[in-house]
Amino acid sequence: MERLRIDDSASGQGSDFTLAEDPWALFTAWMAEAEASEPEDANAMALATADANGLPDVRMVLLKDYDPRGFVFYTNLESAKGEALARNPQAALVLHWKSRRRQVRARGPVAHVTPEEADAYFESRHRDSRIGAHASRQSRPLSDRATLEAEVAALAARYEDGPVPRPAHWTGFRIAPLTIEFWQDGPFRLHDRVRFTRADEGWERARLYP
Repeated sequence: MERLRIDDSASGQGSDFTLAEDPWALFTAWMAEAEASEPEDANAMALATADANGLPDVRMVLLKDYDPRGFVFYTNLESAKGEALARNPQAALVLHWKSRRRQVRARGPVAHVTPEEADAYFESRHRDSRIGAHASRQSRPLSDRATLEAEVAALAARYEDGPVPRPAHWTGFRIAPLTIEFWQDGPFRLHDRVRFTRADEGWERARLYP
């Protein structure tokens, strides 16, 4: 494998993406193209976790931020994924952009974002979503829809027009990828794939068979 250092100029746009040198510049370019072509939620990603026994689970979440530190999403710490990550702080993700015939996969250790990051993102959410974060006992049994709606109404009355604070059980996670793989659909299943693996200094790149 070739040892590579980060180079922000290597986006892969208009060229063979398998020759790109910086996975973050390539991801930024692909995300921008997806946002311009995907009809909904270009930032939707499948998030896979595993519990203490190694049993995997997967669900769709929204990628809310990314930079060379990793991929960020937000959730209830008391949810199934929050509890899985507390016991086994590792995860994998995949973004699939059907309109672009592309996907990106990544996996690595997971850590909480800072309280300041969580506060800033929570404040940016719609007020009703902030109230919903308080009302939802995510992943736990719910007797009926009316119960949830009553919780939301009670909280809306409680906070009225005042600030809605971030719940202590709601925050973000950052996946610090050890590997990032880019995949482009090819004719007759002869796809193009390139995998970046984190090294001591920069990234190692390898082109893969389909």
